[in-house]
Amino acid sequence: MELDNNVVLRPRFNKDVDMTISEIIERASKLKEEVKEDYRVKISDHHIFLFILLAKRRYYSPHLHIELSENKDKTTHVKCLFGPDQTVWTFFMFLHFFVAGVFLVFGMFAISDWMLKASVTKDLMVMGLMVVVWFLLYFIAKQIRYNGRHQVIELKRLYLRIVE
Repeated sequence: MELDNNVVLRPRFNKDVDMTISEIIERASKLKEEVKEDYRVKISDHHIFLFILLAKRRYYSPHLHIELSENKDKTTHVKCLFGPDQTVWTFFMFLHFFVAGVFLVFGMFAISDWMLKASVTKDLMVMGLMVVVWFLLYFIAKQIRYNGRHQVIELKRLYLRIVE
Protein backbone atom coordinates (compact mmCIF):
# COMPACT_ATOMS: atom_id res chain seq x y z
CA MET A 1 0.00 0.00 0.00
CA GLU A 2 1.40 3.36 -1.03
CA LEU A 3 1.02 5.84 1.81
CA ASP A 4 3.34 8.63 0.66
CA ASN A 5 0.91 10.33 -1.71
CA ASN A 6 -2.31 9.06 -0.17
CA VAL A 7 -4.41 10.71 2.50
CA VAL A 8 -7.27 8.40 3.45
CA LEU A 9 -9.49 8.36 6.52
CA ARG A 10 -8.38 5.10 8.10
CA PRO A 11 -5.80 3.34 5.92
CA ARG A 12 -5.94 -0.44 6.15
CA PHE A 13 -4.11 -3.25 4.44
CA ASN A 14 -3.79 -7.05 4.61
CA LYS A 15 -0.91 -9.42 4.08
CA ASP A 16 -0.28 -13.16 4.32
CA VAL A 17 3.11 -14.01 5.83
CA ASP A 18 4.95 -17.32 6.06
CA MET A 19 5.31 -17.23 9.84
CA THR A 20 3.20 -18.47 12.70
CA ILE A 21 1.40 -16.15 15.07
CA SER A 22 3.81 -17.00 17.89
CA GLU A 23 6.82 -16.12 15.71
CA ILE A 24 5.29 -12.75 14.83
CA ILE A 25 4.50 -12.02 18.47
CA GLU A 26 8.04 -13.03 19.46
CA ARG A 27 9.46 -10.62 16.85
CA ALA A 28 7.14 -7.89 18.12
CA SER A 29 8.37 -8.50 21.68
CA LYS A 30 11.98 -8.13 20.54
CA LEU A 31 11.08 -4.97 18.63
CA LYS A 32 9.36 -3.63 21.73
CA GLU A 33 12.69 -3.64 23.58
CA GLU A 34 14.63 -2.16 20.64
CA VAL A 35 12.36 0.84 20.06
CA LYS A 36 11.13 1.62 23.58
CA GLU A 37 12.66 5.14 23.48
CA ASP A 38 10.53 6.21 20.48
CA TYR A 39 7.56 3.86 20.25
CA ARG A 40 5.23 1.90 22.46
CA VAL A 41 4.38 -1.64 21.40
CA LYS A 42 1.45 -3.32 23.13
CA ILE A 43 0.74 -7.02 22.60
CA SER A 44 -2.59 -8.54 23.56
CA ASP A 45 -3.52 -12.06 22.40
CA HIS A 46 -3.46 -11.95 18.59
CA HIS A 47 -3.30 -8.15 18.44
CA ILE A 48 -0.32 -5.83 18.29
CA PHE A 49 -0.68 -2.08 18.77
CA LEU A 50 2.04 0.36 17.72
CA PHE A 51 1.96 3.86 19.22
CA ILE A 52 4.20 6.92 19.01
CA LEU A 53 5.71 7.57 22.45
CA LEU A 54 4.05 10.37 24.46
CA ALA A 55 7.10 12.63 24.23
CA LYS A 56 6.86 12.65 20.41
CA ARG A 57 3.09 12.29 20.11
CA ARG A 58 1.07 15.18 18.74
CA TYR A 59 -2.68 15.62 18.41
CA TYR A 60 -2.45 14.23 14.88
CA SER A 61 -0.37 11.16 15.76
CA PRO A 62 -1.85 7.87 14.52
CA HIS A 63 -1.57 4.38 15.95
CA LEU A 64 -1.42 1.05 14.12
CA HIS A 65 -3.54 -1.93 15.09
CA ILE A 66 -2.27 -5.28 13.78
CA GLU A 67 -4.58 -8.29 13.99
CA LEU A 68 -3.20 -11.78 13.42
CA SER A 69 -5.24 -14.77 12.31
CA GLU A 70 -3.97 -18.21 11.42
CA ASN A 71 -4.57 -19.66 7.96
CA LYS A 72 -5.12 -23.37 7.32
CA ASP A 73 -1.75 -23.71 5.58
CA LYS A 74 0.17 -22.62 8.74
CA THR A 75 0.70 -19.10 7.46
CA THR A 76 -0.66 -15.99 9.15
CA HIS A 77 -3.08 -13.45 7.76
CA VAL A 78 -2.14 -9.98 9.05
CA LYS A 79 -4.76 -7.21 9.03
CA CYS A 80 -3.55 -3.68 9.76
CA LEU A 81 -5.57 -0.57 10.49
CA PHE A 82 -4.28 2.94 11.12
CA GLY A 83 -6.40 5.03 13.43
CA PRO A 84 -6.35 8.50 14.92
CA ASP A 85 -5.54 9.27 18.52
CA GLN A 86 -8.50 8.18 20.65
CA THR A 87 -8.85 11.55 22.40
CA VAL A 88 -8.98 13.48 19.12
CA TRP A 89 -11.40 10.94 17.63
CA THR A 90 -13.72 11.21 20.64
CA PHE A 91 -13.61 15.01 20.54
CA PHE A 92 -14.41 15.08 16.81
CA MET A 93 -17.29 12.66 17.28
CA PHE A 94 -18.65 14.85 20.10
CA LEU A 95 -18.45 17.91 17.83
CA HIS A 96 -20.20 16.10 14.98
CA PHE A 97 -23.04 14.92 17.24
CA PHE A 98 -23.37 18.40 18.74
CA VAL A 99 -23.55 20.04 15.30
CA ALA A 100 -26.04 17.42 14.10
CA GLY A 101 -28.16 17.94 17.21
CA VAL A 102 -28.21 21.72 16.79
CA PHE A 103 -29.08 21.28 13.10
CA LEU A 104 -32.00 18.95 13.92
CA VAL A 105 -33.34 21.11 16.75
CA PHE A 106 -33.34 24.23 14.61
CA GLY A 107 -34.87 22.21 11.76
CA MET A 108 -37.75 21.37 14.10
CA PHE A 109 -37.98 25.02 15.16
CA ALA A 110 -38.11 26.02 11.48
CA ILE A 111 -40.95 23.58 10.78
CA SER A 112 -42.85 24.82 13.84
CA ASP A 113 -42.35 28.47 12.90
CA TRP A 114 -43.38 27.76 9.31
CA MET A 115 -46.57 26.01 10.46
CA LEU A 116 -47.31 28.95 12.78
CA LYS A 117 -46.61 31.34 9.88
CA ALA A 118 -43.76 32.98 11.83
CA SER A 119 -40.37 34.02 10.48
CA VAL A 120 -38.00 31.09 9.85
CA THR A 121 -35.02 33.26 8.90
CA LYS A 122 -33.09 32.79 12.16
CA ASP A 123 -33.73 29.03 12.17
CA LEU A 124 -32.48 28.64 8.61
CA MET A 125 -29.44 30.83 9.34
CA VAL A 126 -28.43 28.59 12.26
CA MET A 127 -28.98 25.49 10.11
CA GLY A 128 -26.81 27.02 7.37
CA LEU A 129 -24.15 27.82 9.96
CA MET A 130 -24.16 24.19 11.09
CA VAL A 131 -23.58 23.06 7.50
CA VAL A 132 -20.59 25.44 7.31
CA VAL A 133 -19.28 24.02 10.62
CA TRP A 134 -19.62 20.47 9.21
CA PHE A 135 -17.49 21.42 6.22
CA LEU A 136 -15.00 23.15 8.54
CA LEU A 137 -14.73 19.96 10.64
CA TYR A 138 -14.13 17.96 7.47
CA PHE A 139 -11.27 20.19 6.36
CA ILE A 140 -9.75 20.20 9.86
CA ALA A 141 -9.85 16.37 9.91
CA LYS A 142 -8.24 16.26 6.47
CA GLN A 143 -5.45 18.56 7.69
CA ILE A 144 -4.92 16.40 10.78
CA ARG A 145 -4.55 13.29 8.58
CA TYR A 146 -2.13 15.17 6.34
CA ASN A 147 -0.01 16.25 9.32
CA GLY A 148 0.23 12.66 10.57
CA ARG A 149 1.34 11.13 7.25
CA HIS A 150 5.03 10.97 8.24
CA GLN A 151 4.21 9.12 11.44
CA VAL A 152 2.03 6.70 9.46
CA ILE A 153 5.10 5.87 7.37
CA GLU A 154 7.20 5.41 10.54
CA LEU A 155 4.64 2.99 12.00
CA LYS A 156 4.47 1.08 8.74
CA ARG A 157 8.27 0.66 8.81
CA LEU A 158 7.97 -0.81 12.31
CA TYR A 159 5.27 -3.16 11.06
CA LEU A 160 7.53 -4.30 8.21
CA ARG A 161 10.31 -5.01 10.73
CA ILE A 162 7.92 -7.36 12.51
CA VAL A 163 6.61 -9.33 9.54
CA GLU A 164 9.57 -9.36 7.13
